[in-house]
Amino acid sequence: MQNPFTLTFGRSPLESVDRPVQINEIIENFTADTINQQMFIITGVRGSGKTVMMTEISHRLRENDDWVVIELNPATELLPAMLSKLNSDNICAGLIKSAKLDLSFFGFGVSIEGTQPITDAETAIIKILERLKKSGKRLLITIDEMTNSEYMKVFAGAFQIFVRQELPVFLLGTGLYENIEELQNEKSLTFLYRAPKIQLKPLNNAAIINKYKTIFNISPEKAAQMAGLTKGYPFAFQVLGYLTWNNGGDYNGILGEYEQYLSEFVYDKIWSELSQKDRMVAKGIADVQSGKIKEIRDAIGMETNEFNPYRKRLIKKGIVSGEIRGYVYFTLPLFEEYVIENY
Repeated sequence: MQNPFTLTFGRSPLESVDRPVQINEIIENFTADTINQQMFIITGVRGSGKTVMMTEISHRLRENDDWVVIELNPATELLPAMLSKLNSDNICAGLIKSAKLDLSFFGFGVSIEGTQPITDAETAIIKILERLKKSGKRLLITIDEMTNSEYMKVFAGAFQIFVRQELPVFLLGTGLYENIEELQNEKSLTFLYRAPKIQLKPLNNAAIINKYKTIFNISPEKAAQMAGLTKGYPFAFQVLGYLTWNNGGDYNGILGEYEQYLSEFVYDKIWSELSQKDRMVAKGIADVQSGKIKEIRDAIGMETNEFNPYRKRLIKKGIVSGEIRGYVYFTLPLFEEYVIENY
């Protein structure tokens, strides 16, 4: 029987723990009769399930006849790529043909006698979106791992125009907190600040217990021990499940390997992206068992006004939680040990 877990980032595993509340929030907003929200950004630490959640939403909307769904690669020129994807879609291709839109300049279709070819991608897209609106359909664009690139800036500026013209276009993007912050800090793209951000928190503990209990046919107590080892971190849920499956259902024999996978697949990258001060604060959190902010500050010799920006940044990155007033603790399993070993 095939291992139901996966170690591949972004791939939807055979077994996963859903996030029904957040998924439904986005779908309900996008499918509402009156359009109020045309954009959501999913953020979270690496391995938190951003791509999987985006894929689930795009699959659900693809099954609806009123929707056209396209995925864009942020490393390419986004507007020409969007036009090409629209032209390749059966519904949009029919609308382009019936509206006699001449896109021969872009290498699509044929030139139409007596019609001026459209030579600007943004104009061509607007004309297609107007046709979609008339036919009562909506377009979802998904972009995975958005960054502050020139391509993204041009696309975001055009998307703003589409929204202002009340066209039925919706954007679902994912990105690391720091990349999204950098993008929305662009003076011309402040509308991104108003886009709702869905920060992915740990998975529901009871749901993880139930999954492990069912898949491995183990007692609720053993399933709870396994769930505790993941701290609700989606990638850890997959890794622990994957290794346990390959070890005949015994998780005790693979804990060293589990720790190594987390380090090499995720934590090394997270650590490399932290500043020296970020690392110092992380080391203080790892060293102080109580999690009390005052004790952590005392341990690393930082005043409140110096400590707070780094604490907030680690929270926004999804590495630590500050939900309990006066305390901070790591959200990632075995991250304390990693920090102590690597500082």
